[in-house]
Amino acid sequence: MDLARRAALQPFTTKDGSEIREYLHTAVQSLAEAILTPGQSTQRHYHRLSEEIYLLVAGGGVMEVDGEERKVGADDAILIPAGAWHTLTAGPDGVRLLCCCVPPYSHEDTYMS
Repeated sequence: MDLARRAALQPFTTKDGSEIREYLHTAVQSLAEAILTPGQSTQRHYHRLSEEIYLLVAGGGVMEVDGEERKVGADDAILIPAGAWHTLTAGPDGVRLLCCCVPPYSHEDTYMS
């Protein structure tokens, strides 16, 4: 059994500028926690191969996917299809989310605008 505990995970900054802790990374998928501070935005980007699901667990902000913007908050899940341009801007409380990527996240599959 693979088991990951948050306290043991080393945070790192992704290509889009968010701080993440990767819980699990297999050949098929990855699961990470991302944190944005109040007012911080990810750089608008897309993944050619990876489909992503964001599950917001605390805070909120504004999510943009291919030009469509929505206010999002804790307990919201967002599907980001492969190839969709997207960015997340944290609100006044910041935002903490879980991100599942299939295939798994890689810097090489992250394309910036």
